[in-house]
Formats: sequence, C-alpha cells, structure tokens
Amino acid sequence: MINVEPRCRIILDNDWAGDPDGLIGLAHHALSPANRIIAITSSLTNPMFGPPEGMAQAGADLAEDLLRVLKLPELATVHAGPDTYFTGQPRDNAAARAIIDAVRAGTSDDIPLILVCAGPLTNVADALLLEPGIAALFTLAWVGGSAANEDEYNCYTDPAAARFVLDNQQLGVWQFPLETYRQLVISVAELDYSLKTAGPGGAWLWERFNTVQVPDFVKFGPLWCLGDSAPLVVTGLDDVTCTFEETDSRPSRRTYTGVDSRLIIADFFARLRLHN
Repeated sequence: MINVEPRCRIILDNDWAGDPDGLIGLAHHALSPANRIIAITSSLTNPMFGPPEGMAQAGADLAEDLLRVLKLPELATVHAGPDTYFTGQPRDNAAARAIIDAVRAGTSDDIPLILVCAGPLTNVADALLLEPGIAALFTLAWVGGSAANEDEYNCYTDPAAARFVLDNQQLGVWQFPLETYRQLVISVAELDYSLKTAGPGGAWLWERFNTVQVPDFVKFGPLWCLGDSAPLVVTGLDDVTCTFEETDSRPSRRTYTGVDSRLIIADFFARLRLHN
C-alpha cells in the first residue's frame, strides 16, 4: 500500500445503538490511515429505538465489540454518556470527561483535532459546559440539522444540546445537514452483498443491519442512507470533490452542500476487504 500520512486527530461521538450506519462510520474511521482516533464516546438514542435507559452503554458495548472484531484492541475503549437529555446544568460523566481529556492532551505534531459527531450533540454540550475553554481547540464535524429547518433526527433527539453547541462562537463547525447527508446512499442489494463478502468485520456489520429494531411505522425501501460516513471527506479522505458554503467568520463555519458518495462508499469497502 502507498504510505498515507495522518492528517488529523479524531474524537468520535455517536449513538452507536441507533441506526447501524453509525457503526459503518466507526469502522471506516478506524481503518483509515489518514486519521488518528484519540477518543470514542457513546450518546443516548432517540426513543424510536426503545426506552433510552441503558442505550448509551449499549452503544458503547456495540462499538467496542466491532473494534475487537476488526482486531483493533488499542481503540476498543468507548466512554458512555448519560441516557438523559442536555439540561444546561453541569454534569460530569465519562463521555464528557473523555472529550475534555482528549482535547486537553494536546499533541507534539501539528495536525488538527476534529470531533466527529454523527448523533445528538448531548456529550459535546456537556463537555463544553464543563470546560468552555476547549471550544477553541477543536473543530466540530456534525452530521445533523437541516438547511431548510426541517425536523432532523440528530437535532430533534436533543434540540437543547444542538442549540447550546451551535451557539458557541468560539467553536469551529463543519456541518453536514439533512439535505447533504441524505445524498450518501447505497442500494440494499449492494450493502448486503458487500458486507457479507468482506470478512469478519463485514459479517458483524451485516448482522447489525439485519437485526436492527425499529417501530412498525418504519418501512425499509431499496436504498439505505449511510449519512454518518459523510465526515470522512474531512477526516480519512479529502473534500476536493465536495461542495460547501463557508462564512467569513473565525473560527470556521462551513456547511457542506454536496459529498462524493462514490468516493466514500468505495473507499470503505476497499479498506474493509484489504483489512480482512
């Protein structure tokens, strides 16, 4: 393989017990040599996946299990946050503390720190409330919100957390809203075939997709959105083939309007097969 140099340090936060596309995003980040994961945290899930009690820890357990299957034990410590929504009151918990410690740890090299959140912003809000000074030390890449102000899963799961985080003027934010991350789709047939033929990690992920519990009103169609993988264009890959709008403010506020789905999906399955 051509030697790929690390280009960023990564903190990953997601509701790993929710839609399993988040676990594909975790596997993709873990297998990408262009980034260096320094912390992983797990957040609460939307009630559509069942009562929230215990779901943050269940997500942490799933993420750790996947990393063990991928034979990446050095990454397999995932810190669970609370199962309750952001209250606006300081609360010290394992996920918030892991984020703070990872940001504060610093680095001897000069690669940027990106916190990738593809779920509700609960853990990020808790960390920023506990230690406001960390806001200037990382960039948030968030999968969530809507350019047209539509109801969006990651935002309405914990809207108070989203407001608190996005209102922080010291924080750089690269946002992948609903209209953009919905572009990242794969056919169910390709997803099924590609996972089942990609070794133990693919088989493990295939099982998660085929056993996901959702309410009866959710009906699956011929496509599956892998929106949680959208931030790979600013971490493990490059956004040279993507489009975004950026404000003149500092720190950077950027909204991605287009992502290269083919690049992301092809890179993931190639890395999964090569790893196997």
